[in-house]
Amino acid sequence: MLRALRHRNFKLFFFGQLLSLPGTWIQMVAQSWLIYRLTDSALLLGLAGFASQFPVFLIAPLGGALADRFSRHRLLIGTQLASAVLALALAALTLSGQVEVWHVFTLASLLGVVNGFDLPARQAFTVQLVGRDDLPNAIALNSSAFNAARLVGPAVAGVLVGAAGEGWCFLLNGVSYVTVLAALLAMRLTPTERPVHTGSMLAHIVDGVRYVRGHLPIRSLLLLLGMVSLAGMPYAVLMPVFADRILHGGPQGLGILMSCAGGGALVGALLLAARRSPRGLGAWVPWAAFGFGLGLVGFSLSRSFWLSGALLVPTGFAMMVQMAASNTLLQMMVPDALRGRVMSLYSMMFMGMAPLGSLLAGSLAGVIGAPGTVAGGGALCMLAALWFRRRLPQIRGAIRGAGSGEPAADGRGAQPVDGARRPEPQSGAPERLD
Repeated sequence: MLRALRHRNFKLFFFGQLLSLPGTWIQMVAQSWLIYRLTDSALLLGLAGFASQFPVFLIAPLGGALADRFSRHRLLIGTQLASAVLALALAALTLSGQVEVWHVFTLASLLGVVNGFDLPARQAFTVQLVGRDDLPNAIALNSSAFNAARLVGPAVAGVLVGAAGEGWCFLLNGVSYVTVLAALLAMRLTPTERPVHTGSMLAHIVDGVRYVRGHLPIRSLLLLLGMVSLAGMPYAVLMPVFADRILHGGPQGLGILMSCAGGGALVGALLLAARRSPRGLGAWVPWAAFGFGLGLVGFSLSRSFWLSGALLVPTGFAMMVQMAASNTLLQMMVPDALRGRVMSLYSMMFMGMAPLGSLLAGSLAGVIGAPGTVAGGGALCMLAALWFRRRLPQIRGAIRGAGSGEPAADGRGAQPVDGARRPEPQSGAPERLD
């Protein structure tokens, strides 16, 4: 389960994140509660989620192109510094009593811009730390760190918000970036040779889009991921409404509910980390997406606080299995020269579609209520999972074709348009990835 930790650089990165990521979750929960306290509006909760994540949808393609052209290590140092500055600025405004809604929205939008550069570089950087053999385990361990933080962070935020206010949560997050920055600076990296690109940045981005469009398994995984993020993920934005108005738990209840989902997600990530091979993950993806949707429907119907928390455990488990399995499959199929651009599209689907869903969910919650909105999103996730399941035989054929060097099953290829010589696929995909 821990085999990727034998690589020194990954070990530094993993433990740096393990200490820093709880601060991210603490800030997310505190920021949601701050918006809710200042506005008492489900619509503005949705708008806040939109403001913090939609920039990822716009910026990620550029971030992915930069990750394929320049040092991913240096990009990550820059994004972590910028994130720390933004968290400390929000802390200063809140602790001084000067914070207003527009301050929160502005800083959240700027953080979204930073994440648009950070996420593709972070995803593409992992293979540089561990190599291809241990890449699936490293992805699962990263997910484990993320969800361990998700388990601890919201609970801490609930207590800290109730006891001291949101500002201390933001300050704690800003300080926590020291650990991941120290880890990045302590790494000893072997210089990697990058392809020479003679085309424009736009052509570089277009080349990545054309590659995905011509690769049926990658395209299908991204479409499913985008639908689940659009319809299902915004449930977290409405969680303050459930915690306060429906389940009557207050800020402490919000932290407990978020931690329940995080606990389930952590178990899912550890399950993936324990797997010796990525074989068979393709069949897990639709069932996990279906289970996530089903869990959301059950959660929306519950009016018991503890039953709701219990339902969020398998919901978080299913969500993490789908997201991490999709990430693993994508990373094992894509050549390294295109990794940053393909993972930028993953970031767009994972993080970029969610804000559109947050905006829609906030609007619908004001009309049909938060429970009806979450139930509808869960039903759409289930339908998307059934669509993917029906396409699975065709996707399997395309994966086998890629693994044997044959054309994609849909007959379309993606040729470079940016002047770079594309490397030969690194065995395309391991045998029986499906």
